[in-house]
Amino acid sequence: MPGRSNRLNPKLIPTGWEFISAENDLKKRLANFVKKVHKCRKPMKITVPVSALLHHKGAIVWYIPPEATVYEAIRLMADKNIGALLVMSGSVLVGLFTERDYTRKVALAGKTSKQTLVKDVISEKTITVTPDDSLEECMRLMTEHRIRHLPVVRNGQVVGIVSIGDLVNWIISAQDATIAQMERYIAGGAAA
Repeated sequence: MPGRSNRLNPKLIPTGWEFISAENDLKKRLANFVKKVHKCRKPMKITVPVSALLHHKGAIVWYIPPEATVYEAIRLMADKNIGALLVMSGSVLVGLFTERDYTRKVALAGKTSKQTLVKDVISEKTITVTPDDSLEECMRLMTEHRIRHLPVVRNGQVVGIVSIGDLVNWIISAQDATIAQMERYIAGGAAA
């Protein structure tokens, strides 16, 4: 048949050099990017202030008075799908009630949640942060004191609460954004 051939046109067959050239170009770009990163490489610091996280997640704070029963606290936590409640006497932070408090100080102690008051099982000292503290400081405090929630206080007033889940979500989002930026740079879409 005229114009048709079962043979392949050798001019249209990639010889492999085109692929190698593209791969080498990508490797060079990646190497240059890694050099830039290493020049400014420092230990990972999360200097983002707590206020940024609160702005992102919202500052809704659920609380309960110290005279409430543990049952009421557990019911509120279940309804709101949260792991901790601030314990407030008026506008004053008295403490923090957590699922861990219930497990260790009520259930394992043989107490009943309908007869035990929140004020009888909360920790005496509540560790807090300010909106100006860094997320890194929050992680340090949570690790050092083996806690999962930090009330955020400004001038004696509660303005929010930060959980370990909030911190993990923030870090994952930040890493996703960094990875996307690196991928765009490697693909040639943006300068780093």
